Amino acid sequence: MGSVDVSGVRHTLPDGRVLLDDVSFRIGDGARAALVGENGAGKTTLLRIIAGDLVPEAGAVARSGGLGVMRQFIGSVRDDTTVQRFLVDLSGPAVRAAWDAVEAAELALMETDDEAAQLAYADALGQWGDAGGYEAEVTWDTVTVAALGVPYDRCKYRELSTLSGGEQKRLALESLLRGPEQVLLLDEPDNYLDVPGKRWLEERLLETRKTVLFVSHDRELLARVADRVVTVEGRTAWVHGGGWASYPEAREARHERMAELRRRWEEEHARLVELVRTLQQQAANSPDMASRYRAMQTRLARFEEAGPPPDRPPQQKVAMRLRGGRTGVRAVTAEQLELSGLMRPFDLELFYGDRVGVLGANGAGKSHFLRLLAGQEVAHTGSWRLGARVVPGFFAQTHAHPEWLDRTPVDLLWHGEPGRPGVDRGRAMAVLRRYGLTDSADQPFRTLSGGQQARLQVLMLELSGATLLLLDEPTDNLDVLSAESLEEALAAFEGTVLAVTHDRWFARSFDRFLVFGGDGRVYESDEPVFDEQRVARAR
Repeated sequence: MGSVDVSGVRHTLPDGRVLLDDVSFRIGDGARAALVGENGAGKTTLLRIIAGDLVPEAGAVARSGGLGVMRQFIGSVRDDTTVQRFLVDLSGPAVRAAWDAVEAAELALMETDDEAAQLAYADALGQWGDAGGYEAEVTWDTVTVAALGVPYDRCKYRELSTLSGGEQKRLALESLLRGPEQVLLLDEPDNYLDVPGKRWLEERLLETRKTVLFVSHDRELLARVADRVVTVEGRTAWVHGGGWASYPEAREARHERMAELRRRWEEEHARLVELVRTLQQQAANSPDMASRYRAMQTRLARFEEAGPPPDRPPQQKVAMRLRGGRTGVRAVTAEQLELSGLMRPFDLELFYGDRVGVLGANGAGKSHFLRLLAGQEVAHTGSWRLGARVVPGFFAQTHAHPEWLDRTPVDLLWHGEPGRPGVDRGRAMAVLRRYGLTDSADQPFRTLSGGQQARLQVLMLELSGATLLLLDEPTDNLDVLSAESLEEALAAFEGTVLAVTHDRWFARSFDRFLVFGGDGRVYESDEPVFDEQRVARAR
């Protein structure tokens, strides 16, 4: 079994703010440790430091047993990366280096087919075998069959962008869980997975003997899988040795102890300061008191030099206010609607005030349906229409807003957008404060954490005047407190809500459900349906 030892790690952001300071903990012996904390607290940065992507400003990280890493935004890869390159990049350093050498030798052989190039190619193939490359290819075949239903040779040149987010995640997870590395760092491994996929992930994490450190905001997955919890807060980290069920109580008890220790330190500091002042006055009138005065000065200086114990971390406060407005009785009407190649024709009526969860396996057409209602170009037959005064507001699961990438939250709020007036910096900072985004107000959107991007999207919906919320996996990147705040905001929203979700906890807050079945049917249900399988299609 592998292990990870983090000792005294410190990391400072480019703007000079200390994000992590004196972070120390150890995870090993097959533990399944959840890494939790507020959005923007530094969880992904800490994983990148452990993975070796970032060098800490201070401290050190020791790893044993080989390291497999899943990055946060796997699932939204939209470049020309192939399945083959993706699997290579998930492999250990020796396999990656050997593969790069084989590719370079092949390219040289294509340009100059002489004896030297042939010998270099043969040598590269030998190194590939020595690094375990052929064994890796056998594993990759098992991985692609399990994740995509096709053998490796048939899909290795396929671009990753042609796979759904869930397929990308499943491919990465199959590779890492079947690979030789004994320590896995998984940054939000459940995002983009449907409920059957999440249940599969839970079972695999429970059976693996590898040591796993994972970031997740899925409350059911945390409750079922985590056997310890590493919390990043107050620029440091601490470990709860139990599971998620006992974690909230343990965290509150820790915060109370911290507050009590800080209070005692401040009381003792005030007592010593007052004693020094008293002895100073006495020493002025009696030379015999001078030595006691100097001794007390020294004691106070040492006390202050040691510094106070850390204070209780400030409570995160996220206050989402989704106002909406009155619309016609019928908010959405669909007649014999069919998204080309995705589902059978169906009829639907949504009424003002409905809270409807959209459920079903990945690839069934749920996100396409929301994008169609949002006014985007989606091939379809049949008809659909929005009711009177219905203004759609769309939350994108992938946070795909290319027009925002290099703009800051303050800039976005200042200038506004079509249908959303701009606000001055004072109002912008006030609303960003409600969403816990003041520290990130002047950061480009692309540099925000996944959770911060999600919160900013919800903020934009608040300001847009939307009366129909179309939410595509809104809780995927939100921390637990933010997800609960969103649930409260949706309950108070004056309008209609249609939300695609695979978050079982979140789904139970809806009144009824629109289920996209594995057989192509779309039907309504009064209870959440989580066992629909993937639609069978040619791969």
